[in-house]
Amino acid sequence: MGSIITGTGSYIPTIVRTNESFDGQTYYDEGQTLIDKPTHEITKKFEEITGIRERRYSSLDLNNSDIASIAAARAIKDAGIDVESIDHIIFAHNFGDIQNQSNQTDILPALASRVKHNLGIKNSNCIPYDLIFGCPGWVQGVIQANTYFRAKEGTTALVIGSDMLSRILDPVDRDSLIFSDGAGACIIQDNSDENGVLATNTCAHTLEEVNYLFMGTSNAPESDPNERFIKMKGRKVYEYALKNVPTAMKDCIDKAGIEVKSIKKIFIHQANEKLDNGVVKRFYRLFGYKSPPENIMPMSVNELGNSSVATVPTLLDLVLKGKMKNHKLEKGDIILLASVGAGMNINCICYQI
Repeated sequence: MGSIITGTGSYIPTIVRTNESFDGQTYYDEGQTLIDKPTHEITKKFEEITGIRERRYSSLDLNNSDIASIAAARAIKDAGIDVESIDHIIFAHNFGDIQNQSNQTDILPALASRVKHNLGIKNSNCIPYDLIFGCPGWVQGVIQANTYFRAKEGTTALVIGSDMLSRILDPVDRDSLIFSDGAGACIIQDNSDENGVLATNTCAHTLEEVNYLFMGTSNAPESDPNERFIKMKGRKVYEYALKNVPTAMKDCIDKAGIEVKSIKKIFIHQANEKLDNGVVKRFYRLFGYKSPPENIMPMSVNELGNSSVATVPTLLDLVLKGKMKNHKLEKGDIILLASVGAGMNINCICYQI
């Protein structure tokens, strides 16, 4: 008896920023020392490491709750449900709404409440709340919805993952090239059949790892010390993910009681192409395989960048809608959803279509 995803939707922003579009940008390191290299050398090296060629930024007339509402409406339409039947709206994000030309986070009221308002939902028993869990937020929202259903608390949930990282970036920090904007959503419902959510797994490491992603001051000399931007200890995050994510994924499918060869696709947080390939390779090595099966992992990070909580639901929506070449899913297929991010948090879902 598991919960099933009955509809998906996403919003991919319209503004495309290629690596070449950053030509002429000046970069400084964390010590506020000028990186004395031509921009094209910096972006070329960045692309070699991450695989990111371009990313998407939202237009200035939209905010995070707006693009989330678009993705949510598309998921609701795809599921073919009445909005008044939704029991829970779980909105995973990390930075709230951020007005253009301001990096101040606005989370009052909760973004989930704003989405409920935008969707025109009248049902007072539909409970909206925000979930701050780093990049794994959307996956965790699905896990929470499944838990509600097992506890007989409702039968239908709208789970959203949406962030606008473009408005919290330090433009002189090379790491800012990784991040992007986007929104993904799903309708998940209680189900009496055996398919749907087969098993879940979540873990968190908060001792020395807690500040691998954090809010910090700009790398620019003489910058305002009161302003904060998203910052990342890239090497630490990379090593942490390679070490811990494969094991968490294995634990999840072990809980599900399935064989690794049964997995049709792996939807992993689109953080960095090299990192994601490394995680999946190490995952299969835990089962004695030298390399993963061909075409096991859809990738969107090359064109869409890292949109935090939005990467997994957006990727899932694209594949389910037949919008990713060489990737499709059929009824009965088993997939693995996995994410890692600030906290540091890791989570996984073993799911049967």
